[in-house]
Amino acid sequence: MFPVSRPRRLRATAALRELTAESRVNVSDLVAPLFVREGLDSPQPITSLPGVVQHTVPSLVEEVRALVALGVKGVILFGVPSTKDDIGSGAFDPNGIAQKALRNLRDTFQDDIAIMADLCVDEYTSHGHCGVLDAHGHVDNDKTIDIYCRTAIAQATAGAHVVAPSGMMDGQVGAIRAALDAAGFLDVAIMAYSAKYASAEYGPFRDAVDVRIAGGGDRKGYQQDWRNSREAVREVLEDIEQGADIVMVKPALAYLDVVAEIRRLTPLPLAAYHVSGEYSMLKAAAANGWIDHDATALEHLGAIKRAGADIILTYLTRWYAEHVS
Repeated sequence: MFPVSRPRRLRATAALRELTAESRVNVSDLVAPLFVREGLDSPQPITSLPGVVQHTVPSLVEEVRALVALGVKGVILFGVPSTKDDIGSGAFDPNGIAQKALRNLRDTFQDDIAIMADLCVDEYTSHGHCGVLDAHGHVDNDKTIDIYCRTAIAQATAGAHVVAPSGMMDGQVGAIRAALDAAGFLDVAIMAYSAKYASAEYGPFRDAVDVRIAGGGDRKGYQQDWRNSREAVREVLEDIEQGADIVMVKPALAYLDVVAEIRRLTPLPLAAYHVSGEYSMLKAAAANGWIDHDATALEHLGAIKRAGADIILTYLTRWYAEHVS
């Protein structure tokens, strides 16, 4: 008779648990989302994102300096302009706030950290949508892609190592890749928000970038339906075919099944965005004493890594680098 199996033997001590852990989150897996706002004299706290601020360009540089010293390997930048218009022209303005910040980061840190730029126009449009609107108030896919291509070139010229199209326009990755290559930016990578859902968990982010969708509208016409997963596979495959270097699922925690499915699908690096709502719910519950912040944060990040993500975009990056790694 065989002895009874006792998996608990390998859980008996902290050392054994560490030796037999199947997945680990490393600080080098994390990307810090950062906001830079035009017209500020000092960093501005974001009430719905505790611990996160809208930066000035100088304070942004100091924040990235601290992250580099802590071993963080990537940041992604979101610009908040002082003025907006109907096409989001600030997104591709060579002197726009994001481009100013990108130039400062690249000049200061060179290749010491991967400098990523969110490539969308919702922060820059007066109506809050991720593209150019047609006469009926719907986002015009092809006109929007033209704006994305101009923005990609502006970001690459300013020093971005990676551009990250997040607007979910059909064909955006292929058009951006062609535009970058034609402009000589063959080494600038594309991290595609390939499976981006029309989630209810983006509220604090919209506070951070000062976005309100006109008329109380939504983005369900171009972002994915939260009920669908096979659609995500189609979107990812199309982005890979068009030249994406990294693919992403957003949000992360509510879509771990999608993260796991995409992991099985492709050997490309896979990113997942632990979004503002996921972060803010954690912070609010911890502030009320309902959960243990640190233990829950580790579970969140661990679940995303275990599901198959190589890269985790999270507002917890600095906390993790300072207190865990």
